[in-house]
Amino acid sequence: MNVLFIEDDRMNRRVVRDMLDVAGAHMEEAESAEIGLDRIEAEEFDMILVDLRMPGMDGLTAIQHIRARDDAKGRLPIIVVTADRAVDLRERCLAAGADDVIFKPVAMDSLFDAMGRLLATGGDDELI
Repeated sequence: MNVLFIEDDRMNRRVVRDMLDVAGAHMEEAESAEIGLDRIEAEEFDMILVDLRMPGMDGLTAIQHIRARDDAKGRLPIIVVTADRAVDLRERCLAAGADDVIFKPVAMDSLFDAMGRLLATGGDDELI
């Protein structure tokens, strides 16, 4: 499994990378939404993790750009990874096109549960 994590904080990327390594998944990094969108254009991913609050383009806008694509990359599973706990956050993320939301600090079971649910609903037999 090849995962892209769009996150401006290097330590958050490292923590998630370590978790995904345990599961045998490969993670690529993008430190901004703009770089993440470029990587999606140029590379193949099975899933995208995205932070909401980043300098420049925010995560919701990045999700909207991904969902606006009319190819298979526009339908990639997207999980928001955020510290924001606003009351309406989940609804705003889903409305933008995210498939799920998990909260920082990221717990391994939360990450793997969300990924497993998305893979199961996508018809993929390979669950983490």
